[in-house]
Amino acid sequence: MLHVQLIGILGLIAIAACWVLAVVFYRVSTTGSIARKLAVLLVIEGLVLATAGFPQFATGLDLNYWDSFFESHPAVGFFASLVHHLGDAAMIALYPPFLALALKTNLTRPFAGTRVRIGLAIGSVVLGLAVVLSPSRIGTTLLYSMVTLLFVYAMVASIHAWRTSNRGIVRERAAIFALAFGLRDLGWGLSYAIFAWLMWTQPAMTSMPDVGWLGKLVYALGTLIAIPLIAYGVLRTQLFDIDLRIRWTIKQSTLATVVVTLIFLVSEGADRFLSAELGNVAGLLAAAVVVFFLTPLQRFAEGVASAAMPNTKNTPEYTMFRKMRVYEEAVSEAHYKGGISEKERALLVRLRESLGISVSDADAIESELKVRQPSVS
Repeated sequence: MLHVQLIGILGLIAIAACWVLAVVFYRVSTTGSIARKLAVLLVIEGLVLATAGFPQFATGLDLNYWDSFFESHPAVGFFASLVHHLGDAAMIALYPPFLALALKTNLTRPFAGTRVRIGLAIGSVVLGLAVVLSPSRIGTTLLYSMVTLLFVYAMVASIHAWRTSNRGIVRERAAIFALAFGLRDLGWGLSYAIFAWLMWTQPAMTSMPDVGWLGKLVYALGTLIAIPLIAYGVLRTQLFDIDLRIRWTIKQSTLATVVVTLIFLVSEGADRFLSAELGNVAGLLAAAVVVFFLTPLQRFAEGVASAAMPNTKNTPEYTMFRKMRVYEEAVSEAHYKGGISEKERALLVRLRESLGISVSDADAIESELKVRQPSVS
């Protein structure tokens, strides 16, 4: 049972990573941004993983115990099934529109339309509810097959966006997304394909076969490996100040962790080896020492933030650099659509003015793009 518990622990870590990253992205992003939409997807992803058996595996208890538990508590089993399958439906409904926003490729553009998004949402939710309320091999296989195709499509779209792009920032974003999301898509797609296949080859499973455990392992690892890559991708491709906010979060959380840890260790150590009263006194003394050394601790936290985000400085030069990259991406996207129309030109002028970019800098950006893209007229 050791490998079962290990898979469960990996799943729990993946769940925690999803939700922690979702909170960070939600806090540092703006409404409607890619990071905000990704935060929603990460919450759903964590819920799907949490109801896929990983918490039970992590306990190390015999799986027959959990079978008996859910038989004795059918409401708990029904709720877990509802959350899991509706989570699958939500991934089908939300992931393609997210890709349409994040990737510049014709493969994802159909999902940018409102009618398509509404139809996809209604269809996936109906299918998810049908599987929960009237479970059958056909319905569940259909749902799992759709999820498998979703992740295969997402991986292909990410790679296609990278291979077909020859523009600096857009190509960089596509490459990062192809790596980050491709690993997760590969793991999840393989896992759902395995269980769709098992439903027909072993419909009366009394125990999990080895290929099933392989599916669970890649299920967890797909997310666990992709999370830091996704974080890196969003940092590299989002609005110019999102990385500054994350840097501030790293610095403040590091400082808080050091302060709390020092006070806890000193007070608990005195409590354990001396007395409870001395433990309280030691805790107060530790707090006083922390206040005295607050400036060095702040420098230490800044060092941690610098190590995590080495090229991110909250300076006027760095802020202008990020603004220039935002404007460059907007110009590049306008060229990508077949040239800059009068309406797009007006929008670019408004964007340039709001970012505080001079006319000469804007002209230089556009000239450089024409050099990098000879086909652009």
